[in-house]
Amino acid sequence: KVSRAVAIPVIGMGGIKPNVEFQGGYEINFKLGQRNLTSNQISATLERNGVRGATVKVLPEQRLASVTVPETKELEAAGPAALDQLAQKAGFTKEDVAEFTKVGPTVQRETVQNAVLGVVYSALLIVVYLAIRFGVAMGGFFTGLRFSAATIVALLHDTAIVLGMAALVGYLANWQISALFITAVLTMIGFSTHDTIVIFDRVRENLKKLRKEEIETVFNVSINETLGRTILTTGTVMMVVLILFFFGGPVIHDFATALLVGLITGTYSTIYVASPVVLLWHHRVTEKRKKIR
Repeated sequence: KVSRAVAIPVIGMGGIKPNVEFQGGYEINFKLGQRNLTSNQISATLERNGVRGATVKVLPEQRLASVTVPETKELEAAGPAALDQLAQKAGFTKEDVAEFTKVGPTVQRETVQNAVLGVVYSALLIVVYLAIRFGVAMGGFFTGLRFSAATIVALLHDTAIVLGMAALVGYLANWQISALFITAVLTMIGFSTHDTIVIFDRVRENLKKLRKEEIETVFNVSINETLGRTILTTGTVMMVVLILFFFGGPVIHDFATALLVGLITGTYSTIYVASPVVLLWHHRVTEKRKKIR
């Protein structure tokens, strides 16, 4: 609750800062050379020269300054000369440019559309698969929907936490999300769903073995039986992600950071979010049936 209470307001405050792949514009890497410039100094220079909304990130190890500037009518009208204008307004020259990327509106729309569709299709396939998988084994499609709905609620929780983390870091440190961030979210969805299915599958087996026990006891036993496996699996993956974070370079930081947070939230949401949702649904259905009788 605390994490969601922090995440949602920061998202609403505009903390999520999409990079040039999502909003369109220019991304330029300038060579710093012997200059000891900070991101604040470069941002101030751009502001003085009339460039608004720019995001600056200094990469000291590479001796580079990464500047992202949204598309404007002035820059669009400048055409090929836009690079010269941006270099001068940032306090650099054209010779200082190490890399230059321009993303137009077509690529921007395609990137956003693919990101949204990827998440939506993933969620729909999860709902259908789990409803059939557990519905066939436990008495019908609608019974299986309890498990698929619980999984989706847990995934929404995980996604909100990861987006909140991105918004918080974006608000405080101008961290931008990229296509790799979406890849990390989809990977997190896969891991979280896998953990949830492992526990729910054990619940399905134990419902047959422990028919005389209360359903809460069945869930408790199932979680305890699979907890060691969940911790070992997640711990192993986290070790790999940490190696990517520390040794993969700045390009992979977005992916590694988002995935690391997603793995942590996905592990506890399987136990503390998905399972309680199934139990609540079960009790609601049971109470309604008692009233009808």
